[in-house]
Amino acid sequence: MTVDNKKERAEELRALLSYHSKRYYEDDDPEISDYEYDMLYRELAALEEANPELVTPDSPTRRVGGRASEKFSKVTHVVPMGSLIDVFDYDELRAFITRVGEDAIYSVEPKIDGLSVCLSYESGLFVRGATRGDGRVGEDVTENLLTVGGIPHEIAYRGTLDVRGEVYMPKEVFEVLNSEREERGERLLANPRNAAAGSLRQLDAAVTASRGLKIYAFNIQRCDRVFTGHGETLEFLREQGFSVLPMAKSISGADAAVAAVEKIDAVRGTLDCDIDGAVVKLDSLPRREKLGSIAGKPRWAVAFKYPPEVAKTKLLGIKIGVGRTGVLTPQASLAPVRLAGTTVSAATLHNLDIIRERDIRVGDLVLVRKAGEIIPEIIGSDADARDGSEVVFEMPQNCPSCGEPVSRDEGAAAYRCTNASCPVQLSRSIEYFASRHAMNIDGLGPAAVENLIAAKLIKNAADLYNLTVEQLEPLERMGRKSAENLVAAIEASKTRGLARLICALGIRQVGEAAAKTLADRFGSLDAVAEADISELTAVEDIGGITAECIVQYFSHAQSREMIKSFKDAGVVTAQEKKALSSGALDGLTFVLTGTLPGMTRDEATELILENGGKVASSVSKKTAYVVAGDDAGSKLEKARALGIPVIGLEELLRMARERRNEEYVGGRSSPQTPQI
Repeated sequence: MTVDNKKERAEELRALLSYHSKRYYEDDDPEISDYEYDMLYRELAALEEANPELVTPDSPTRRVGGRASEKFSKVTHVVPMGSLIDVFDYDELRAFITRVGEDAIYSVEPKIDGLSVCLSYESGLFVRGATRGDGRVGEDVTENLLTVGGIPHEIAYRGTLDVRGEVYMPKEVFEVLNSEREERGERLLANPRNAAAGSLRQLDAAVTASRGLKIYAFNIQRCDRVFTGHGETLEFLREQGFSVLPMAKSISGADAAVAAVEKIDAVRGTLDCDIDGAVVKLDSLPRREKLGSIAGKPRWAVAFKYPPEVAKTKLLGIKIGVGRTGVLTPQASLAPVRLAGTTVSAATLHNLDIIRERDIRVGDLVLVRKAGEIIPEIIGSDADARDGSEVVFEMPQNCPSCGEPVSRDEGAAAYRCTNASCPVQLSRSIEYFASRHAMNIDGLGPAAVENLIAAKLIKNAADLYNLTVEQLEPLERMGRKSAENLVAAIEASKTRGLARLICALGIRQVGEAAAKTLADRFGSLDAVAEADISELTAVEDIGGITAECIVQYFSHAQSREMIKSFKDAGVVTAQEKKALSSGALDGLTFVLTGTLPGMTRDEATELILENGGKVASSVSKKTAYVVAGDDAGSKLEKARALGIPVIGLEELLRMARERRNEEYVGGRSSPQTPQI
């Protein structure tokens, strides 16, 4: 790797680590697993060690965690709350023991996967609690910590005392919380660690109190009393009433350290908290002082990180789920098994090709892990454990929902139900039709749609426009007022416009941007329905596959009948044809984030599309600009990490007014372009 390549890779790694660190520590919403983050971190650390000139003051290898949130008061830690050097195999652990001393006494403890906090006591009273933050400045969460089990509000010791501990959410509490969220249709929490962090950082302490958080104390940060050994400090904390780390064991020598780490790994599934490793630390406090630290990390301790957890369980069967567009997705039913903090009884199998590639059979003992520590997936099977009773899975020839024939998409992995009136497809397609970015019918969520289908009041989206208050009022959980509100919302959706209507139809490959392009080019739903493949592919950004999907959709008699029903109901199905673009934003892809002053996101999207630009939902290397308003979130952070120019609404409006000149060549602003 050349010097330039090394520098470029180091910059890329710093940007990625900064982005994912914020997602983990500040947003409590990780996108990658701890293991994937650790591997990126280790690659950067190795690059910097071999090439010291690449080290920057703000490198993730030189700092800890994330920034303190603006929601809470700041607390400056008297003693910095650092992090540990990670090791990933026993050779590295043995090398650490050899360096520090084979004859020394060490403490081996579980590494709790929670949120690190500092508890401060004065004259025996708990006076302040703060998160770690960036290691030097954290958030004052005293009121919330008062609700956490295992934190004494008063202790016998009357001097100054700062205690470091790890707040966690017990596994059983996490499972109940996610079950409740699932019932409410809310996004599931990634893992107990992020659930604990989000719960502790609530502005309302009553919410924190309801989450059943606990804490384990594991270190004295500051104390008027003098101690000589770590084990002595743990005993002191127990005497003061703290919940102290379980399974802490004193050992001597590399062999004993390896054995202790293996023992913790063997029983970690039985603990009430998640652990992601074991900490091996020198017991002698005076020797710790002599060894000191490097880059803010102590030389006298390491964190042994366990590899991503994989569980083995039996594949009891494979069920088939049917999606909005009719795609059949195989889903595994598993004998319940504990994995990464939750009990897993189902997993995705993606498609038949993957099932074949991984040689997965019903009745197999299969290996399960969590992709990104969130979604369970089967990564393989134990062929040696087979007894001959296992069954090779085949996709059904008929849809499990409606019984109609199933066909495989040409050149693709997907199997699809051919019946446009399939009940499951109907339910999900109407939910999509009513969704915010489509016809935006308030009050028409999944439960309401199921009610309407069960009552046989609708057979397609067009039937929504014939509903009356009298029909709706008797339905479960409806009532007069709700019925009136829903009818009014359906009526209001008639004038959402042609682009939204095309999007709402749920035609494969046709999203918001393509729907807008089709509306502007053809001017009416009838014209889109009559267009052939050559006419469609002549439109910029409409490729051959998308054109085929559009032609196929409108070839069905049901689709033609639905267009007529929309017209009869007074739904707007036409608009004035527009030029596709002024050219001002041709070739540029924008991402919108935050609240834009004086303009909604939809209006900003329309402005960009009308001027030839594209709007994406996520930031990538293809993004030309991120348009940021107030309260911009992680997209802004990712843009900055990747070096994507960030502009405000005023700059976007100016770009739309002027045709591109040299200032915008290549999708990047010149140095004169103001940035925020």
